[in-house]
Amino acid sequence: MTTQTSPNVLLADSAGIAEAVRLLRAGGTVAVPTETVYGLAARADSDAAVAAIYRAKGRPDFNPLIVHVPDVAAAEGLAVLDARARALAAAFWPGPLTMVLPRRGDAPLAAAVTAGLPTVALRVPAHPVMRTLLVAAGLPLAAPSANRSGGVSPTSAAHVAASLGLRADLILDGGVTPQGLESTIVALRPAGGWQVLRPGPVTEADLAAVLGAYPEAMTSGDARIEAPGQLASHYAPGKPVRLGAMAAQADEFLIGYGDVDGSISLSEAGDLVEAAARLYACLHQAAAAPEPRIAVAPIPEDGIGAAINDRLRRAAV
Repeated sequence: MTTQTSPNVLLADSAGIAEAVRLLRAGGTVAVPTETVYGLAARADSDAAVAAIYRAKGRPDFNPLIVHVPDVAAAEGLAVLDARARALAAAFWPGPLTMVLPRRGDAPLAAAVTAGLPTVALRVPAHPVMRTLLVAAGLPLAAPSANRSGGVSPTSAAHVAASLGLRADLILDGGVTPQGLESTIVALRPAGGWQVLRPGPVTEADLAAVLGAYPEAMTSGDARIEAPGQLASHYAPGKPVRLGAMAAQADEFLIGYGDVDGSISLSEAGDLVEAAARLYACLHQAAAAPEPRIAVAPIPEDGIGAAINDRLRRAAV
């Protein structure tokens, strides 16, 4: 875990979690580690608490939030899970998969969580700190990434402190997140089709192996924002980003990969899983470097590489 001096950072031990539960129940915001990135959590059943997330992040109010729950039973209380959803839950929950599902009419959720849509994005996370917090609080928790909206997602408590500072009521320091890339988001369509709204650690091939059908293609008519991470410009480090770079130009900080050497490397071994885990840490380091521009080596589109490239393309817009 990273030693912090900020007054709103506590270690994610029993005392830290107890204070987090107190704040969440009172309607406060708590940055908490998940297996993907740090999330800024608040109780999902309170309009005021959810508004505090939007206020802290400077997040557009048309962008819905992911609701985290401890298990499938809790998910069933908020959304309608069909056989496909239950199959995905059995395969990937707890874990880095978010499902966009029909919201139950009586679901105790703040209206802003779903941004006026008839669906809700649900996930059962795997990280022990987040799971302990969900059970102890006894509440569904809305938790987008714990950073200013549109910026680079945080994979450590230090990243959260640098981005949000005291705009979060509490930051639980649970160390560096193990996967480092936001969850895959899949929408299950009424006619039996499905769409990946945000690529992530659970690949399209993983989903197809369970669902047994090829996904529906996204079309030009799919303009509505159904889930986080769909904005064209997102994950931005605050500097121009050039992709597919084989070498750095004079004013660039180069993030390497594989055989392409840089100031730092996503993975010298060319390991896509390692690259995913290091992506945001590298972007944070590049943002803090003196060079005014960032260049990134080519990343293969295979497997989780598709999700890495999705984040990089949005960072470069």
